[in-house]
Amino acid sequence: MMVFGGVENMMNGSNNNNLGSEIGGGLGGGLRIIEWKDIPVELLLRILSLVDDRWVIVASGVCHGWRDAISWGLTHLSLSWCKKRMNDLVLSLAPKFTKLEVLILRQGTPQLQDDAVEKIANHCHDLQELDLSKSFRLTDRSLYALAHGCPNLVRLNISGCSAFSDTALAFLTGFCRKLKFLNLCGCVRAASDRALKAIGYNCNELQSLNLGWCDRVGDEGVKSLAYGCPDLRALDLCGCVLITDDSVIALANNCLHLRSLDLYYCQNITDQAMYSLAQSRVKNKPGTWASVSNRHEEEGLTNLNISQCTALTPPAVQAVCDSFPALHTCPGRHSLIISGCLSLTSVHCACAVQAHHAPTVIPHLAH
Repeated sequence: MMVFGGVENMMNGSNNNNLGSEIGGGLGGGLRIIEWKDIPVELLLRILSLVDDRWVIVASGVCHGWRDAISWGLTHLSLSWCKKRMNDLVLSLAPKFTKLEVLILRQGTPQLQDDAVEKIANHCHDLQELDLSKSFRLTDRSLYALAHGCPNLVRLNISGCSAFSDTALAFLTGFCRKLKFLNLCGCVRAASDRALKAIGYNCNELQSLNLGWCDRVGDEGVKSLAYGCPDLRALDLCGCVLITDDSVIALANNCLHLRSLDLYYCQNITDQAMYSLAQSRVKNKPGTWASVSNRHEEEGLTNLNISQCTALTPPAVQAVCDSFPALHTCPGRHSLIISGCLSLTSVHCACAVQAHHAPTVIPHLAH
C-alpha cells in the first residue's frame, strides 16, 4: 500500500521526494513518475477508488491534470458526510464533475437550496441516481430544473421534501420517463392522485414506489399506478388512510410481479382485499402450483405489512399466507407483519405449521 500512503501524504500537504521510486516500484519498475501530475489517469482513478469521497474532492484541487482526470472518470459521489455548507460545495463541484451518474446528497439537517439543484441539472446530464432526501428547503424550482436537465434519472429519492407540489412532480415525470425507483415518503403535497396518474401514464418502467404517510393518496391514484406500471415490485402505502380494497384489488390483478406491499394503518382494507391477493396467485400464475415447492421463494409476495389493519379476519389473511409460501410468521423470518392485530395471532406460515407438527425426538437414556 505504498502508493496509497504516498497519496495520503500528498493530501496532507507533505512533500515526497521518493515519489518516482515508490510508484515505479509499485508498478514493477515499468513506469517512471517524477511528479504527481505524471500519474496515469487509470492509476489515479484506481488510487482514488480506495479512499472516501472527501479525499477525491481534495485531489481534484491538486492540479489541472488531476481535476480533468477526476472529472472524466468520476461517476459516483456522496456528500452526505458534509454537515455544513453542502450547498456551497455542490455549487463548486457540479460544473467539474459532469460525468456523474450517482449523486447522494442525503442530509441530517436541511442545507440544500434550489440554486444547487439547478447547478446539478445544468451540468450533470448523465445523472441516473439522485438522493435529495430531507431537503426541506427545496421548492418546485428544483423539480422543474431536474426535469429539463436530468432526463436519464432511474432512481430519485425526495423523501421528506414537503414543499414540492403535485404539479411540479407531474411535470417531472413527463420528462424523466426512465424512473424505476421513486421515494416520495412524507411528500404530503406532491403525492396526490393527480401526481400518481401522471406517474402511471409516464413512468411505465417503475418498479419501486414509496408513498409512506402521503395521506392525500386515494384509490384513483393507486389504480392509475396499477394500470400504468405493470412491473411494480415494491409499493409502500404506509399511512395512506384513504385507500380501500379497490386499490389492492387493482394491484393484485395488474401488478403480477409485486413482491412487497406495505399497508400499515390502512384501516379501510377488508377481507376482500386479502382474498383478491390470494386469488391472484392462482389466476395470474397458471401452472405454478405444480412446481411451487421448487420456486416458491422466487415468485409472488415476499413481504406484506398489514399492521393496524384491524378489519381483517384470520381466514382471509391465512388464505394469503397459504398462497404465498415466502410469507413467514415464524420467529426470525417475519415477512408477514401483523402487529396491532390481536385477532390475527392464529395465522401461521407453512414452516411454522410444519415445526408445530414435527415429531418429538426422545433422547436415549444412558444406562
